[in-house]
Amino acid sequence: MSGRPLDVLEASLGDDVQVQLKGGEIFEGTLAGYDQHMNLVLEDAVEGSASDTPDTVSEEESVEDTTIIRGDNVVSINP
Repeated sequence: MSGRPLDVLEASLGDDVQVQLKGGEIFEGTLAGYDQHMNLVLEDAVEGSASDTPDTVSEEESVEDTTIIRGDNVVSINP
């Protein structure tokens, strides 16, 4: 998957993604939406931390129905 960042997000709608934040937190969930500022909406997200293994996030927080992540906090998004 290559292209402009918003094109990659568009292609990833409805798919599971892993989002790493500035504070080291990692969210895994289904990408339900985004905007031009890369604010993200995740469904059924699980929160972990960067100290977890790279392939999986240990469940530190309970599963949420909808999680909104402000784009300013995003370091990386792995589709």
